[in-house]
Amino acid sequence: MIFSSDDLAFLTSPTGAALLERLAGEDLAESHTLGLLTALRKGYSAGAARAALEMARLRRDAVDKFGDDARRMFFTRQALEQASDPLARFYRASRVAACSLVDAGCGIGADALAFAAAGLSVYGIDIDPVRVAMARHNAAALGLEARFETADVRFGLPDAEAVFFDPARRDEQGRRIYHVEHYQPPLSTLRGWRQRLIIAKLSPGLNLAQVAGYGGAVEFISVNGDLKEAVLWLGTGQTGTRATLLANDEVYHWQQRGNVEVALCPPRAWLVEPDPALIRAGLVQDAAAFFGGALLDPTIAYFTTETCPDSPWVRAWKIQDWMPFNLKKLRAYLHARQIGRVTVKKRGSTVTPEDLISKLKLKGAECCTLVLTRRQGQPVMLVCDDC
Repeated sequence: MIFSSDDLAFLTSPTGAALLERLAGEDLAESHTLGLLTALRKGYSAGAARAALEMARLRRDAVDKFGDDARRMFFTRQALEQASDPLARFYRASRVAACSLVDAGCGIGADALAFAAAGLSVYGIDIDPVRVAMARHNAAALGLEARFETADVRFGLPDAEAVFFDPARRDEQGRRIYHVEHYQPPLSTLRGWRQRLIIAKLSPGLNLAQVAGYGGAVEFISVNGDLKEAVLWLGTGQTGTRATLLANDEVYHWQQRGNVEVALCPPRAWLVEPDPALIRAGLVQDAAAFFGGALLDPTIAYFTTETCPDSPWVRAWKIQDWMPFNLKKLRAYLHARQIGRVTVKKRGSTVTPEDLISKLKLKGAECCTLVLTRRQGQPVMLVCDDC
């Protein structure tokens, strides 16, 4: 639902706060919607009941991104979906060597408050007055200092040393927007800004060609092996792409080490999959060279090594066997080894894992990881130790 100013006024009142506290102890499953609304209608208007139920669900869903703070905060569904991973939020904030920052398109204030927690003077602006009101409430709830105002970033920004820009990457129907100039507002909005440092959060599936004319550096950030976002940094003096991995309470960076060419070869002892930030940053060959590996195919983001790499940047599987893809031969191979359970991974294969497993008709107590990929353009299958 879309929250109105009246909805937010009710939810932030003592009566609304008590209702949200009550709902926090309820089973908020979608299947219980009718029963919950029927019960709430005995004491509240239909609009108040719907608003409270939606906010209670948003607070429940926000725990992964905001922890215990979620129960004190206010969200919209779209703002929560676009909110940054907490480790990414605080990592970005730690990189900003500035005293003041404008959060352009601040939404409910998640990133603005991360910058405020890092000690910056933050001024958040957004075109949606309800989200701005939520941002103010969230700042007060978390005990952080930040100013928020309703304004349109397309018409200029207040003075500050730095800008953080997080344009909407979904349309009004919730569909993903894939081109930076179709973001709302478009990325080109920042061309008129004069702040010393500009940080723009972009989709992790970014086509790098779309930002080639902006200069600066693009950073792909993954958290514990899950690609979260791309960030365009303007004003740092850096160029090119790099990968950043946030894992095990550590921050790891990978920058291009120079022009490298990695050989193609058949599978060796280990199949290695780079972190998705390395893949999106175009650093697969660089990683393969660093770990002494070779590629199976120039278009596939796997490489193969003689020894198992010990690094948070990669996952590796011990290869037991490999062969050209053939369903009949694969079924016989697995049956002969009494393999009754497989984990299927794939890159560059059109085969659907679920469909393949159903056709294998597996029996037995053993298990393995089955990798479907290509070697020099031809489909192959690798049988690996289960992982």
